[in-house]
Amino acid sequence: MSAAAFYIKGLLRQLIPHSVARRQLDSLLRKSARYSGHEDIDWRVDYYNGLSKEFDVSTAPCIRDVSRQMSRYYLDLDESSRGFGPNRRLNYLFGDICEVPDVPTVVKSRPIQAGNENSIILKLDKLRHFKWSADPIPFRDKKTSAVWRGIPQTEQRRNLVRMFHDHPSFNIGQSRQFVDEIPPKPPLTHAEQKEYKFFVSIEGNDVATNLKWALASNMLVMAPLPRYETWFMEGLLEPAKHFVLLKDDLSDLEEKVDYYTTHTEEAEDIIQNAHAWIDLFTDPLKERIIAARVLEKYFRLSGQL
Repeated sequence: MSAAAFYIKGLLRQLIPHSVARRQLDSLLRKSARYSGHEDIDWRVDYYNGLSKEFDVSTAPCIRDVSRQMSRYYLDLDESSRGFGPNRRLNYLFGDICEVPDVPTVVKSRPIQAGNENSIILKLDKLRHFKWSADPIPFRDKKTSAVWRGIPQTEQRRNLVRMFHDHPSFNIGQSRQFVDEIPPKPPLTHAEQKEYKFFVSIEGNDVATNLKWALASNMLVMAPLPRYETWFMEGLLEPAKHFVLLKDDLSDLEEKVDYYTTHTEEAEDIIQNAHAWIDLFTDPLKERIIAARVLEKYFRLSGQL
């Protein structure tokens, strides 16, 4: 979906009366039990919303008072919450959230750790995060090299630049900013990056935004173990199954590139598993049902249903 279509659809949704939205929500929830993959829906709902005890939301804002400043977040939340009515109370945090809130709160991202139940994940900012396209180049036909572009806002990304900016065969460089005395490299489109066999993915403020579209490509993704997750459930991605694990200091990148350059079938198996993971998120109806049920669970445990 284009940005223009996203905003037009979101603004038109504001015209739908809450009574109509409620009937649409009821119909959506009824479809959940009849959905052919409802077991998949059940475990994903409990993964995003891990709460099991009742809690108090008497001081939380009402849905009608949710901030519209971060419009992409607001429109995504409105899409899932509108049918519950304007007076339900809901704690929420927009943006890159890297800590677990003190109270149950709807977020886009959360740390991958035990005890993160107060972070209730919804599919927020999906226009930026859940957007990928087909890759026409098979893995075997790509350039035997590693590629990375990104803003060097973390020390791990800066270390990647320091170590591999001048590598004779890799195309690794930062965008826009200097790292020490190292100048940025020209940007690369997604299509240009897809010319390479090996894609390095490094987390930024929270998750690595590029991880999703890279896993949907025919590149082999190489990344350190993720520390944060979103609706994409990065915490369930398995090294050597969905991606190639790198050390946190990235010192084994050359070794891993060399290995998978000569173990093509293993690389292609990982890529196919990554595509299967992407397929979990491509059914629009199922995605809407899961989001509705995540909020339904929130409102039920907070005594509002």
